[in-house]
Amino acid sequence: MYIVIAGGGIVGRNLIKKLSNEHDLVVIDIDRQVCEQIYSQFGAVSVHGSATKVGVLKDAGIEKADAAVAVMRNDADNLAFTVLANNFDVDKIMVRMRDPEYESAYRSAGASTIGSVMDMMVGKFANDIEEPKVRRLASLGDGKAEISIITIPEESHICGMTVSEITSQDEFPDEVVIAGIYNKEEDELIIPRGHRRIHSGNQVFLVANEEEMHRAAEFMVPS
Repeated sequence: MYIVIAGGGIVGRNLIKKLSNEHDLVVIDIDRQVCEQIYSQFGAVSVHGSATKVGVLKDAGIEKADAAVAVMRNDADNLAFTVLANNFDVDKIMVRMRDPEYESAYRSAGASTIGSVMDMMVGKFANDIEEPKVRRLASLGDGKAEISIITIPEESHICGMTVSEITSQDEFPDEVVIAGIYNKEEDELIIPRGHRRIHSGNQVFLVANEEEMHRAAEFMVPS
């Protein structure tokens, strides 16, 4: 994919690090020194200038971009970039949102994915405080689904039960999917079928919305 990234700060650089081996990246930043550092460190093409200006976007190849990512320092610039990227018919437009009040504006401007810094931080802290037994890996569809890991302790009543036996229990939420089991002793990741048993020490991957995830955690690892 051809990806234009607006902003060469911490988030932008981490994206470059993860994506540069598989995709063609162009980074836009208003700081010339940042552009030079990105090129020397990652070999990614960098364009010096404002990502809110049409001429700079054209220099970055926005007209052929498959995806555009806005990770600049303020929402006003990210919003302007979103409007322009949408004007160039970019299919995927992803933005980092600092202020939640911008959400409706981002959606109206054509953003396909909105990453809220505040929501991610609050969600992470609240999850670690309220559900230390659950480790959240990812949130999908603006929180409509989550992927989390639960480590099964020795005292859990589900130890030795099959996946079918667990999911058939009235207390286990119907909308929760057991998507994987990691056996630490064998260093083995299992995509479970109904007959697969879950043992103490296993790490169980669950997919569910936030409310159902809490219910599943309470059932599998009661307080």
